[in-house]
Amino acid sequence: MARLIKLQWDPQPGSGLARRDRQGCRYEAYVPDPLTGRPITLDGTTAADVTDADRAVTQFTLEGRSLVNSEALARLLLRAEAIASSKIEGLEIGSRRLLHAQAARGLGEEPADVTALEVLNNLDAMAWAIDTLSAKKAITSTDLLAIHARLLAGTRLQEHGGRMRTTQNWIGGSDFNPCSASFVPPPHGDVEALLDDLCAFCNGDDLPVIAQAAMAHAQFETIHPFVDGNGRTGRALIHVILRRRGLVSRVVPPVSLVLATWSKDYVAGLTVTRHLGAPESPEAHTGLNLWISLFARAMRRAVTDAQIYEQRVREIQQGWRSRLGRLRSGSAAELLIDALPGAPVLTVHSAASLISRSQQAVNEALPRLLDAGVIAQTTVGRRNRAFEAPELIDAFTDLERRLASPDGHTQFSPPARPAPQRRVRQAG
Repeated sequence: MARLIKLQWDPQPGSGLARRDRQGCRYEAYVPDPLTGRPITLDGTTAADVTDADRAVTQFTLEGRSLVNSEALARLLLRAEAIASSKIEGLEIGSRRLLHAQAARGLGEEPADVTALEVLNNLDAMAWAIDTLSAKKAITSTDLLAIHARLLAGTRLQEHGGRMRTTQNWIGGSDFNPCSASFVPPPHGDVEALLDDLCAFCNGDDLPVIAQAAMAHAQFETIHPFVDGNGRTGRALIHVILRRRGLVSRVVPPVSLVLATWSKDYVAGLTVTRHLGAPESPEAHTGLNLWISLFARAMRRAVTDAQIYEQRVREIQQGWRSRLGRLRSGSAAELLIDALPGAPVLTVHSAASLISRSQQAVNEALPRLLDAGVIAQTTVGRRNRAFEAPELIDAFTDLERRLASPDGHTQFSPPARPAPQRRVRQAG
């Protein structure tokens, strides 16, 4: 039975904190119901929202086949999801800045940009989780720790990576105590058992996949098992479930971009799942359905905007081909046209690896792409020569802006959260 536990907070003596932060207090920590064996019934409206989202994701996977086969769309949308998931946690970074940092890492240079490092870690952790855990027979709490370890690798919090918390944490209020927190997760002694239960739930298939992903994410955020990185790990878990259950094959619907825009509704949706009392109570049933319905609508919105973006990428590629004229089938230039959507910033080395051609072949193709305005020369890291596709980066910026708009159109519905500005093009 979900319950609140009354606990005492006693600050450490000699902490050097201000007087108001050294005060002890009584606070309440929330312990949720386990998920396994819990009665979960979807209302008619919720079930319809889940079915609509399932159909939208399935259709997008099928219709995006030409780009998905080259993995370009899959890589791009994974990057979009990692940027958005990080943005929810306050890690703001533009796509061009991240792409340059990623290209520099490909040359063996770890980025000095701390934010870029954390977002790249998020990208790596999410990619590893989706590819590795979706193929496992069963997910375990050890697997969730492995996601978290990758997320915090090389950061100031690396020592906490892959470890369940051993202290109380909280959300909102003071940084120094939980006395005024908006939510206090369960005590650390309950975390391991709750994570094991969550994994058992993730390994089942009794619920529609969208509903299962929604419930698993909400429960993970409620448990809040880590010192930091809970939100990003919990959103990676969403995509592990979507892949494990076979709803998606390669594409990653950028649902975090929508949740970042609907931030108030997102937090409210997670909050209403935290009922008190029996799991079969009306309060528990209502909160569960409200959250799953919101999550399903966010998933459907993510797919809609990703489809618009995919169409824009196709138009850009058609424009390139028109400007380039006839391309020899299988040539480095043609292969780069297909690959650029997944890697809008690349070096000669990364381009050769990406299309499985020699660096000489790439070097021979680049002047033609430069002359046609497909790519422009730039630098990454310590003055390393690189190339970027400005039209693709601008299109991705438009995607981020559109997903930041509550109604999907920034001209009529301004972004509801910080969004990248469009690049001002020079005349001439």
